Amino acid sequence: MAYFGALFITTEVLERQNLVVHVAKVGLVMNEFDSDQDRVTQLRVQIAAHNEAYHGRDQPTVPDAVYDQLLRELAEIEQRRPDLLTEESPTQMVGSSPNEIFAPVEHKVPMMSLDNAMDLEELQSWYERVLKGIEDADSCEFVCELKFDGLAVSIRYEDGELVQAATRGNGRVGEDVTHNVLTIEGIPHRIPDAPKVLEVRGEVYMPISGFESLNEEQLAKGEPLFANPRNTAAGSLRQKDSTVTAHRKLAFWCYQLGEVTGGPQMTSAKETFDLLKSLGLPVNPEVTEFSEFKEVQRFCESWMSKRHEPDYEIDGVVVKVADLAQREALGSTSRAPRWAIAFKFPPEEKVTRLIAIDVSIGRTGRATPFAVLDPVFVGGSTVGMATLHNEDQVANKDVRPGDMVVVRKAGDVIPEVVGPILSDRLDDSKPWVFPNVCPGCQMPLERQEGDANTYCMNRRCPVRIETGISHFASRNAMDIEGLGERTVRGLVEQGMVNDVGDLFGLTKPQLMKLLVSDSSNETLVNNLLSAIDEARERPLANVLIGLGIEHLGPSAAELIARQFRDIDNIVRAETADVESIDGIGPVIAQSVRDFFDDEDNKSIVEKFRLNGVRLDVVEGEVDAPQVLNGRSVVVTGSLDGWFLTRDEAKKSIIARGGKSPGSISKSTYALVVGSEAGQSKLDKASDLGIPIVGEEELRYLLETGELP
Repeated sequence: MAYFGALFITTEVLERQNLVVHVAKVGLVMNEFDSDQDRVTQLRVQIAAHNEAYHGRDQPTVPDAVYDQLLRELAEIEQRRPDLLTEESPTQMVGSSPNEIFAPVEHKVPMMSLDNAMDLEELQSWYERVLKGIEDADSCEFVCELKFDGLAVSIRYEDGELVQAATRGNGRVGEDVTHNVLTIEGIPHRIPDAPKVLEVRGEVYMPISGFESLNEEQLAKGEPLFANPRNTAAGSLRQKDSTVTAHRKLAFWCYQLGEVTGGPQMTSAKETFDLLKSLGLPVNPEVTEFSEFKEVQRFCESWMSKRHEPDYEIDGVVVKVADLAQREALGSTSRAPRWAIAFKFPPEEKVTRLIAIDVSIGRTGRATPFAVLDPVFVGGSTVGMATLHNEDQVANKDVRPGDMVVVRKAGDVIPEVVGPILSDRLDDSKPWVFPNVCPGCQMPLERQEGDANTYCMNRRCPVRIETGISHFASRNAMDIEGLGERTVRGLVEQGMVNDVGDLFGLTKPQLMKLLVSDSSNETLVNNLLSAIDEARERPLANVLIGLGIEHLGPSAAELIARQFRDIDNIVRAETADVESIDGIGPVIAQSVRDFFDDEDNKSIVEKFRLNGVRLDVVEGEVDAPQVLNGRSVVVTGSLDGWFLTRDEAKKSIIARGGKSPGSISKSTYALVVGSEAGQSKLDKASDLGIPIVGEEELRYLLETGELP
C-alpha cells in the first residue's frame, strides 16, 4: 500500500518506502500468497515501514484505518498459527525505534500502546472479556477519555522539578525532548507539593486554531503549508532549536501516571486525575466516569458526532477500567493493557477512483489542478472533487486519472487527494501532464522560476473575471446576496460586467434583460439591486478583502484599514509603510503594493468612487477606542441578541485592540458564552478561574474594556 501523506516528502523517503508499493489491492483482500508464512513476512515488513514513517519521521504513509487493518490481519494469522508468533512481531511491540538525533531515555515503566475497537460490537466484546477477568464484575466501573491525535510523552519530576521529558519511542526507550517540552504553556516547570518522583504521561498536541494561524503565517511568507496538526506537533517537538518549538504554541493533556515515589496511595482513576489537577497539571475536561457500560457506549456515540467541536483533533475515545486494583488483576499483553481500549471513530480517509484531473482558474489567474472523483462519503459529507494544490504536488504524489486514490477530509476542510494506491494502478496508466493553455481563454499558462504556482496572465480571461466577482460578492467580502455563479456568468458573457467595479453601475433594465423570464421574477432583480446598494456601505476592510489581493486575509485587511483609514492612503503607501504595521509581514506588504501599482486595479477603485462605494473607515468599528488592547476574549456558542453573529462579536473585539482566539489559555481575559456553547471551553475557563460572561456583559466590556 503506497501513498504519501506528508506535504514535504522527499525522493529519498520514497526510495526507502519502495517495499510498500507492491502490497495490496484496495480493500486489503490479499489471497495471492502461497502460505501463512509468506503473508506474515510481508505484513511484518509493511507494518515496520509504516511504524517508522509514522513514529520515527512523522510522515505516515497509510491512513490509520489501513494500518489498523494490516495489524489486525497479522494478529489474526498469529492467533490461528501460534507457531508463527515471535517476540519481534509488530503485534508484540510499540511504536518505533527512537530517533538517533536525540539522547535515548529508558522508561522506568514501559509506555504501552492500546488495542483498538473499530465499532460498538468490538467494544462490547472487550467489555465481556474484562468482566471475565475480574472477580467482582458487578462493581466494574469505567472512565472515558477523548483520544487525542498528538504525540505521547512522559514528563518526569524529581523533588518537584521538571528534570526530563521523553517521547514514547518503542515503549521501552524514547527520545529526550526536555528542552522543547519546557516551552509548552501549561506544563509547570516546578510543582511544590509533588511526590519525590512523579512521572506524568500524556499527549502533546497542536490546537487547531494554532495550526491554522501557523499556516496563515506560512501563506503570508509564501512558504509551503503544513499538512495537519498531528504531524506538525510531532515535528515541532523534535526540533533541535527550542525557539522554533516555542513559536508553534503546542499544548498538553495528561492522562496517566508512570513511576511515582512518595506519593499518596490511590485506588481509582478519579483519584489519579484529582491528584494531577491538584498539582496544576492540565487534565482534559471531558474525562467522565460511568458505572453502566451502556453509558460508555452512548458517550462514544456522542463524541463521534461531536468530534470536530474541540480545538484539538481527536480520533476516538479511550475506555479504561476505573478501579486500579481491577487493572492490576487484568494485566497486560506485551504491548497493551487489557484494562483499556481505544474506540476508534470511522476514518476520515477513504479510497475511491480518480476519474480525471482538471484545472480551475482563480481570480488572480492561479491555475489549480483538482481531482474529479467517483463520489465517496468521507468526513461527514459526499466528496466528488478534491484539491491537488499545484503542478509539483501532482508530480510528487504521482496521481493519475484512473488511479484508486486516498481522499482525506476532516470537518470543513477542503477535501484533498493524499496519494495513489500504486498496486491497483492500471497497466496503461500515464503520468498526468499540466496543460499549457488556460481552459477559460486558451491563452498560454505561465510559471515563473522559483514559483510553485502556474498562472493565466490574461486579465480579460472570462473565468478569472467570474471567479473574481464571485469572491467579491462572497459573505466574507462584500456579501452581495443573490449574485450567484449563474448570474455572474451571464453578466460576464453579456459584457455587462468586466470587473468588480462594474457591479455598482448595473441598472434594472440590464438585469431584467438577463434574469427575468416572466414578470413574476422581477422580485429577483429588485432584491439583487438592493443587495448591491447595501454593499456600497461595507467597511473598508471588506472592500480590501473583496479585491482579492493575494495573501491578504481578513485580519490583515482590518489592520491595514485601521492604520490608513482611506483607500487613497493605501494606494499611495510604500511597501515599508504597510510592513511597519504590527502583524503585517513583508509578503503581504509587497502584495498590497504590487496590487495598487497596477493601473487596471486603480481603475476599479475609481469605478467604486464614481458609483458611491464607501472607501474610508466605517465609524464606530475601525475608530473604536482601543480599550481591549492586549486582552484576549474568547467567544463560544451562538449569539442571538445584540450581535447577529459570533463573527461580528469577534470583529468588535479585534477592532478595540483585543484578540479573539478559538481556544482558552491562562492569558484569556474572559469567555463570552452564547447558546449551545461548547462544554469543554466552559469547563476549562472554570478550571483556570477565567470570568464567564454573557452578551450583556460583552457589550459593557466593549464600551469600557472592563468586566461589570
